[in-house]
Amino acid sequence: MAQKLTKKSKVAIKPVKTTPVKKGLLAMPKDYFSAVGRRKTAIARVRIWPGKQELTINGKPLSTYFKGETIKKMIHSPFVIADVLGQYTGSIKVAGSGIMSQAEAIMHGIGRALVKADSEKYKKLMRDKGFLTRDPRMKETRKAGQGGRARAKKQSPKR
Repeated sequence: MAQKLTKKSKVAIKPVKTTPVKKGLLAMPKDYFSAVGRRKTAIARVRIWPGKQELTINGKPLSTYFKGETIKKMIHSPFVIADVLGQYTGSIKVAGSGIMSQAEAIMHGIGRALVKADSEKYKKLMRDKGFLTRDPRMKETRKAGQGGRARAKKQSPKR
């Protein structure tokens, strides 16, 4: 059964024994599940397939691309919820925004790709945890004539 994952829970994600991947040497099979994940201006193109290798992001292993453990746990969370950690490997191309938004875009893409892999099994789990919903929050655009910021107003002269 899938594990519950909340901020307060102390679920320890056990490291999976994976074979490290050298840059550009991940052999991609013909059958894979692809999806796109988005967050702010980050766009992640995710391809996953059954396998035991480490995920590659922009040609680098996950452990090299993202240094922090919390980000790695966040990226693995769709696999933990679906109870398939270590059963899928994949390649991910991500561009735009910052590190955290890229990680959230990858998480969104992995959730969508798992649903494509087995819709009946994973769709409800992914939907309940919010991995299929795109976070609509974006940076507010700048407005003309307001000092170059989104909500700044020019100071009125004292009378």
